[in-house]
Amino acid sequence: MCWGPQPLKSGSKSKEIKHRVNGLPAILGGRFTSRDNGTVAEKEQTMATTEATLPKLSNGLNGHIEEIAAVELTGAEIVCKALEAEGVDIVFGYPGGAVIPLYDALPRAGFHHVLTRFEQWAALAADGYARATGKVGVCMATSGPGATNLVTGLANAQLDSVPVVAITGQVVQPLIGKDAFQECDITGITLPVTKHNYLVTRIQDIAPTIKEAFYLAKSGRPGPVLVDIPKSLFVSRMIYKPGKLRDRRGYQPTTSPNMRQVKLAAEAMNKAEKPIFMAGHGILLSGAEESFAALVEKTGIPVAFTLLGQGSYPESQPLALGLMGMHGHREVNKALDEADLLVNIGARFDDRATGKVSGFAPNAKIVHVDIDPAEIGKNVETKVPVVGDAKEVLDLLVDLVDERRHDEWISWIESQRNFVLEAALEDRPETPEPYTIIKAIAEATRGKAIYATDVGQHQMWAAQHLGLDHPNNWLTSGGLGTMGYGLPAAVGAKIGCPDKEVWAICGDGGFQMSLNELATCVQEGIDVKIAVLNNGYLGMVRQWQDLFHGKNYSEVKINGPDFVKLAEAYGVTGIRVETDAELLPAIQRARETPGTVVVEFIIEPEANVWPIVPQGASNSEMLHQYEDK
Repeated sequence: MCWGPQPLKSGSKSKEIKHRVNGLPAILGGRFTSRDNGTVAEKEQTMATTEATLPKLSNGLNGHIEEIAAVELTGAEIVCKALEAEGVDIVFGYPGGAVIPLYDALPRAGFHHVLTRFEQWAALAADGYARATGKVGVCMATSGPGATNLVTGLANAQLDSVPVVAITGQVVQPLIGKDAFQECDITGITLPVTKHNYLVTRIQDIAPTIKEAFYLAKSGRPGPVLVDIPKSLFVSRMIYKPGKLRDRRGYQPTTSPNMRQVKLAAEAMNKAEKPIFMAGHGILLSGAEESFAALVEKTGIPVAFTLLGQGSYPESQPLALGLMGMHGHREVNKALDEADLLVNIGARFDDRATGKVSGFAPNAKIVHVDIDPAEIGKNVETKVPVVGDAKEVLDLLVDLVDERRHDEWISWIESQRNFVLEAALEDRPETPEPYTIIKAIAEATRGKAIYATDVGQHQMWAAQHLGLDHPNNWLTSGGLGTMGYGLPAAVGAKIGCPDKEVWAICGDGGFQMSLNELATCVQEGIDVKIAVLNNGYLGMVRQWQDLFHGKNYSEVKINGPDFVKLAEAYGVTGIRVETDAELLPAIQRARETPGTVVVEFIIEPEANVWPIVPQGASNSEMLHQYEDK
C-alpha cells in the first residue's frame, strides 16, 4: 500500500519512509513495500476486481439520485482517468517496457502526449510548462534508465519550487527487489530531489495516490512528486472509483500568517530610511504580482530581484532596481550594503544572491516572508520571520504600512550606477555584442514573449538586459543550473501557451545537449525561436578559468556542427548572424518565419559577463573590467 500505515506482510520487507515537506517532517507515504512474493499482490488484485456493490452517486440537483454503472478499468486506464480528473491536458514522456500498458491506454485518454527525445527533456519540458501556465507539469518514463533519466529534471524542479508530477513504471511486483531487467529503486533514488514520492502496491491506490500527488505538488511550497507504479498493476483490472484526498496529518502547510509578525514587519517598513525589497520566486508562485506592486507603490521601497524573482514587478518602473547578487548590477549590490532594512519576499537567500553571508546586507534588519518555515533563518539571520503565502501576507501588509517616499535614498542608489560600463556596452563592435543581442530580442518582442534560457554566460546576459516586465515569461534553471534546460523548457512553454511568442536563448554548449528536441518541435508542429550565442567555448567555465585560474583553459574549447545545416537537417529554418548589421534583420526574419527557427549569433569568443562576484567573496567585492578608477 502506498499511503497510510499497514501491517507488515508475510514474505515482504517494508520500511517506513519519512520525508521533509516544507521543512516539516511528515509520514506521507506510510509503509512502502520494497519486496513482494506475488501471492499477496495477486490476492489483493483479485479482491479489488470482485467488489460486489455498484456505486450510487447523488448528482446534487433537487435531491435526485442518479445510478452510475460500474466501470471496470485496467490500472493504466485508471492512471489516465486520474490525470483527467486533475485537469491534465498535456503530458511529456518517452515509452519503454514497464509502461507499454500505460502507453496502450494513452490514445483513448483525454489529454495529449508529447514524445520528447530524452526523458530528462520530458521532465524539463514539464517544468517549463508548469512555470509558463501555472499548472502542474506532468512527465512519464519507464523503469530503470527511463526513470533515472528524470532525476536531473526533478532536482531542477525541487530547487526552483516548480510543481511537477512524474509517473514512472516499475517492474512487475513479484520481481521487485530481485534485480530484474531495468529495475531500480527510483523512490529511494529520488527521495532527496522530490517533495515526496510513492511506490504504489495496490491497484485501488492508484487514483487516490495520483490525486494526493497533485495536491502535494501544488500546495504549500510547490515541488515535484513522483509516483512509481509496477507494470503488473497497469494490466490488473478493478471497478474504477475517482480518487479522494485522505487525511494528511503530517502535512499542514501554513498559508495564513501570524498577525503579530505581520504587524512587526509593517512597523519595520514604516520606520526604515533605507529599505529594499528582495523579490523572490515565491511572489510569482503565489500569484501575488498585483499585491506586491500595490505594496511597492504605497511604501516607495525600491526592488532588487533574485534570478527567479524577475517579472514579479515590472523592471521598467522607477522603483525597480534590477538583478542582485553574483552578476547583479553594481548599484543594486551597493544599495544592499547601505540598506537599513531588507524585506525578503519568497526567496531563499541563495548563495548566488547573497555572496558571503557575513558580508551580506551588513547594516540591514532582515524581514523574511516565506511559506516554508525551514527557509527562515537557514542562511541569513532573520529578525522578523513571517511564515505564510506571499499573497496573503502582502495583502495584509498593504493595509498596515504608511504611504511614503524615499527620494533621497533612491537618488543615492541611482548615483552608484556604473556609467562607464553602460557607455562601453553601447560601443558596438563588428561582432555582435552579447548584450546587444539580448536587448534586440527584447525590443523586437516588446518584452511580451516567453524567454527560456539555458545555463551559462548567455543566461546572465539575458537576466541583466531583457528588462522583464511581465510575470511568468522568464524560465531559467536557477538553483540547479541545468545545462540543456532552454530548449525543452521552451517546448513545454509553447505547448502550454500556444498563443504566446517563445524564445529559447542558449549557448552553443548547452544547445548541443538538448538540440535533439528540434525533432519534437517538428513532430508537434510548434513555433519556437532559438537564439544560439556561439562563442566556441563553455563560456562561464572559461571565464572562471580566465579570472581565477590563471587563464588555464582546461577542456572548455568546444566545437560544434554547422548549426544552420543542422537546423535544415531537422527540417527547420537556420540563420547565421556574424555582423552587427545582420542582427535586427535576422531577428525579424525569424519572427516572420512560420515554425521553429534557429538563429546562430557568432560572438566574441572571450567575452565575459560583468560584473562578477568571486565565489566566497561579499557582493561588495564584485569585479568589473570597466571599473571607473
